[in-house]
Amino acid sequence: MTIINVGVIGCGNISDAYFKAAPQFDVLKMVAVADINMDAAHAKAETYGLKALSVADLLAADDIDIVLNLTTPQYHVEVGLQVIAAGKHVYSEKPLALNLAEATELANAAKAKGLRVGCAPDTFLGGAHQTARKVIDDGLIGDVVAGTAFMMCPGHERWHPNPDFYYQAGGGPMLDMGPYYITALINMLGPVDAVVGMAKATYKERTIKSGDREGESFDVAVDTHFSGIMQFASGATVTMTQSFDVHKHEHSPIEIYGQKGSMLVADPNKFEGEIKISAGLDDWETVEQSHIYGDGDYRILGLADMAQAIVSDRPHRAGLELSLHVLEVMQAIQTAADEERIVKLEHQCGRPAALSDAIEFGKIGD
Repeated sequence: MTIINVGVIGCGNISDAYFKAAPQFDVLKMVAVADINMDAAHAKAETYGLKALSVADLLAADDIDIVLNLTTPQYHVEVGLQVIAAGKHVYSEKPLALNLAEATELANAAKAKGLRVGCAPDTFLGGAHQTARKVIDDGLIGDVVAGTAFMMCPGHERWHPNPDFYYQAGGGPMLDMGPYYITALINMLGPVDAVVGMAKATYKERTIKSGDREGESFDVAVDTHFSGIMQFASGATVTMTQSFDVHKHEHSPIEIYGQKGSMLVADPNKFEGEIKISAGLDDWETVEQSHIYGDGDYRILGLADMAQAIVSDRPHRAGLELSLHVLEVMQAIQTAADEERIVKLEHQCGRPAALSDAIEFGKIGD
């Protein structure tokens, strides 16, 4: 079996989820880590039995096929371009870039060298969201008419010891959490055609609630409450709110309304969760899940699928066109809010291929 070697740049909080999940997938082998803070790189390397390298040495390493880019959002493109220049494929945490212009530069560089770009989130490959897609594909609720999507919380300063970057360029609830919701919706409904939106920053500063910096305040430089409406090319209309300004609510993460019934969809930030449907006005019934990646944190599925796609010479599911489209949707909602108008999307994407429910655990099917 062909093995794809992976080097990781960025040893922050999210890296542990990738390192812990990697051994479950035979196609992947984590070989090295790098960070501008070499103490952090050495700590991760010791914990997971890897090599700790400088960023330059990792990029130059001959035994690395894909670089997993786990830097903070403002560095995603800068590092991604370095990876492409080094002749390696790159898979990035979300969002792909801070704006569409930067993302296009990365895309053009990759295409010129015949290299792949992948991007989180990959939670849409989990059992819950593949089941939700199958409900729609099988016509169980009929043609989709509308839907809602809500991510509302008081802000990440509640739990993150260094939350400042969530409130600077590249942060905010739309760029931070929006990719999960928009990607899950595209997986179910296909691409977005146009959007409208409103946005605001409710508080000028935030106070850290945990860690060594508890009680310290910092400035907010981005909008923290977004409300938008997405018109999908399929004809479905979905209302979405992404907010760091709400203490408590009772909205489902995602609800889909079809001509024959409705569906409640689990949190798109997770691979698992119940999917419930109703026929007409009937009571909710839980849909049985047959997809295997539905009980745990598999926050490496997108990377494993990309690696298998390289081996099998097929498109990968958490791919460049999908992540570009998701980024454009988010940017369009901000533009619609700033300019008080409907914004048409210029770049489209297809729905990523569904994940088979018959694959063996630890595998990614073709």
